[in-house]
Amino acid sequence: MNCRSVVKISLVVVLTASALAWSDDAGKVTTVKGYVLDSACAFTKGLKKPISPECATACAKAGSPLVILTDSGAIYWPIAGTTPSSGQNDRLLPFAGQKVTASGKVFERGGSTAIVIEKIEAQK
Repeated sequence: MNCRSVVKISLVVVLTASALAWSDDAGKVTTVKGYVLDSACAFTKGLKKPISPECATACAKAGSPLVILTDSGAIYWPIAGTTPSSGQNDRLLPFAGQKVTASGKVFERGGSTAIVIEKIEAQK
């Protein structure tokens, strides 16, 4: 077997494995309820809800990604469903500091959970 054949076979194996991995992780449509707050406070301060909408907004405007923190303590990272991806803070800023219901495709990897938000609304 020559070097070109090995490269071709390796490429086919990698592409097949990538396609299988992609198809297994198509995302499950889920609805989550929780507070929109900045990721730093969710992790470092152990908050169960934002201190205030103003605080969550200020942190987001300073560059901290907004996340959704559920009552059970699960953290959902909002992500774009497009490539190249884009930040989701602009979409979440109107809900900073509020409890929301969000639905969309959820993805899990390495202990992290992300959501591609299809619908979001403030809870009443």
